Amino acid sequence: MAVRALFEPIAALLERFTASELPGTAQLDALLREVAPGTASGAGQPIRFVRPPAEALAYEEHIFATGEVPTRADDWHDFFNALAWCVWPRAKSACNILHRRERDARTAAGLPGRGPRRDALTQFDECGIVVVSSDPEIPAFLAAHAWEDAFWTRRARLIASTRFMVFGHGTWEQLREPFFGLCAKALYRVVDAGWLARPAAERQTETDAWLAAQLLDAGLLRTPRELAPLPLLGIPGVTRENESAAYYRDTRQFRPKRVPAEKLPVL
Repeated sequence: MAVRALFEPIAALLERFTASELPGTAQLDALLREVAPGTASGAGQPIRFVRPPAEALAYEEHIFATGEVPTRADDWHDFFNALAWCVWPRAKSACNILHRRERDARTAAGLPGRGPRRDALTQFDECGIVVVSSDPEIPAFLAAHAWEDAFWTRRARLIASTRFMVFGHGTWEQLREPFFGLCAKALYRVVDAGWLARPAAERQTETDAWLAAQLLDAGLLRTPRELAPLPLLGIPGVTRENESAAYYRDTRQFRPKRVPAEKLPVL
């Protein structure tokens, strides 16, 4: 499978680590300071990667209060999480702010549990993807689960107009060994054609800032229902098997939209 395009946000960082063992926390700290200096938790604490402490607050609470991101040794999941902080620093910090904000709001209201917003934030943190397109039809078809229309009938238009930017560190881990039915949780965004002409690194930085603003200022991700399932093996170039229309008619992987359908936002 040719899944390299889905690693684009972190591709340059992955090239730095060629040893058989994953980098330690000191190396990851140095990388973050180099590529995203000033990255901080929701409380303004500088982000640092540490071995999981024996006793700590809940995960997001610990990051918020201390800036320490628990990172297990030689663990791909946590390694990809560290790289996500490097390329999505504003959006990751925004998520951390919102976890604390939502916890405090529910406590003040006497509501039990985490609530739908924290569930949405966690799902996106693990398996989110931002689908950015200059062709409004493409995200509309994808959000409607019109898979063949988007991925096959308009294949050339999709390739020319649309970028798939993985946010979720859990998705990167799964992409090491992609499996039938692998899905991410998508947010869709429409941009002008000029956005596509920017260098990849600039597109990444701009999208990070856009996503952070949407989370903090526009109230994005109040419920998991705002996230649309996206079958990753349907993206052109990810697998040779999807080079035919028939591939997109297998409803085990390309499921139709449930009825009644809830309209998903295209931002």
